[in-house]
Amino acid sequence: MADRRLQVFSTVARLLSFTKAADVLHMTQPAVTFQIRQLEEYFNTRLFDRTHNRITLTVAGELVKSHADRIIAQYGEMDNEIRKLTGDVLGPLVIGASTTIGQYVIPRVLGDYQAKFPEVTMRLYVTNTLGVIHMVENNEIDIGIVEGPINNENLVTEVCWQDELLLVTPPDHPLAGPEPVRPDEIMQYPFISREEGSGTRQVISEYLTENKLSFSDMILAMEFGSSESIKSAVAAGLGISILSIATLDKELSLGLLEQTSLTPSLKRSFTIVYQKQKFRLRAMEEFLIFVKDQCDTVGLRDGQAANSG
Repeated sequence: MADRRLQVFSTVARLLSFTKAADVLHMTQPAVTFQIRQLEEYFNTRLFDRTHNRITLTVAGELVKSHADRIIAQYGEMDNEIRKLTGDVLGPLVIGASTTIGQYVIPRVLGDYQAKFPEVTMRLYVTNTLGVIHMVENNEIDIGIVEGPINNENLVTEVCWQDELLLVTPPDHPLAGPEPVRPDEIMQYPFISREEGSGTRQVISEYLTENKLSFSDMILAMEFGSSESIKSAVAAGLGISILSIATLDKELSLGLLEQTSLTPSLKRSFTIVYQKQKFRLRAMEEFLIFVKDQCDTVGLRDGQAANSG
């Protein structure tokens, strides 16, 4: 295994935070500090300047970082080549998923992948789309799966699942029923929305714009960070919302909510995203193949993969 001190140092240097590095590495902050102190003692020089709760790399630290990054990358390539020879698929794989996908879609996929490759250690981070994109950009996760649009030339995006968003109301609401609802009709009622940075919110905003309406003109009653909270609020009669069809099974079966189609329909893509220049370990390569195969199997994949560059 590559020198643990170099791995810890490289993570701290990338994030410029002992706290964030400890979280990413699943270590305590004192353990991270100890590893950095050992490396500084070995080189007999400071690698970080610590002032006013901020850290920056010293000149020596910048030099160590450039070498450490190459050493770790070379180790990863060596390990991957050996795994190809032996056929082993193991090691850590860190996935990030936006909230809707993380709660309702990806757990089954991860379970099936883990059953096929039990030696892979998997970790899943769930946050909104913006948060997942930031984690991919900062190399905190290997692969992100999000429902919002992505605009970053350094990232590769591959469209997979297609998702439909529906109007969600209490069963006795005036808009509930078999007839599709126009977007202008939604503007007349209190609306319960996901938070800023959410892929769902961004898709709804763009949908309204395409229909010559504005999200800012909605009667915004509440904002929540999860679909579960929104469904509870809608069921309590506090407003209406627009949610993924994937989130609604339980409440519909219990008669707590009513779903109604929109006209024009509102659909979006669930998208896999990862760094263009990232070296792909065997576990990551197999996961990408596995997810794409699952998309093809269930008939949800939307045509060709798209490289955002």
